[in-house]
Amino acid sequence: MSGRILLATRNAKKLAELRRIIGPLLPDVQVVGLHDVAPYADVPESGATFADNALLKAREGFAQTGLVTVADDSGLAVDALNGMPGVLSARWSGRHGDDEANLRLVLAQVAEVPDERLGAAFVCAAALVGPADEAVVEGRMPGRLVREPRGTNGFGYDPIFVATGADVTNAELLPERKDAISHRGKAMRAIAEHLADISWADAEGKSS
Repeated sequence: MSGRILLATRNAKKLAELRRIIGPLLPDVQVVGLHDVAPYADVPESGATFADNALLKAREGFAQTGLVTVADDSGLAVDALNGMPGVLSARWSGRHGDDEANLRLVLAQVAEVPDERLGAAFVCAAALVGPADEAVVEGRMPGRLVREPRGTNGFGYDPIFVATGADVTNAELLPERKDAISHRGKAMRAIAEHLADISWADAEGKSS
């Protein structure tokens, strides 16, 4: 099996993470990101769920490039905030991608919440769209919030999230350990199973 897939993201850290996960599972598949293809306008993340947004991005990537496309939408669901920030995680503070501002806002919003009610989960929906293939899977990483950021690995809300069974934040985990237990790792390993079933000859023929 050989071919190319597009991971529809411009986030360098996320792309590196997804390449780490998919690469060993599909060694003959070349993984490219949005910086590696002709530019096109970002599709608005207007869906009500992670799955909706992942599919929007994957469908647009395939339509624009003809490449089998994988896209994800992920975020943090805090129990005390009724599952928010959820699909608004990347722009919770009002400006898309301001990790520090988003993180600080969540901490401020749970400042009066008792420690025992700081349960949360990272959620990832990953979508695959190709010439004759479409699939969506979900991965979850349950855990809890901590009051102060710790660690320099990862991104987003990783510095304030401790996974169930761990005693360090996601941002203190080694990348390989995080990939093994993360919401995105679970979702992408499931998507890799779908990718393994694709007829790459047909896919490449329709993208040329």
